[in-house]
Amino acid sequence: MTFVVSGISTARSAGLSPGFLATWMSAWGLSWLVAFPVLLAVMPVVRRIVGLIVETRPG
Repeated sequence: MTFVVSGISTARSAGLSPGFLATWMSAWGLSWLVAFPVLLAVMPVVRRIVGLIVETRPG
């Protein structure tokens, strides 16, 4: 997901210039370093909220 989002964002901001691939990979690395810890922190809260909203069947 971060790969695609950073690619689209980089293409829109910098265009498809000769250094596009290097810029994209740099942006992807940074976005992954931010997104992964956020995912780990937010996921338990999201699971708890979903557990309160969704009814589970016994068995």
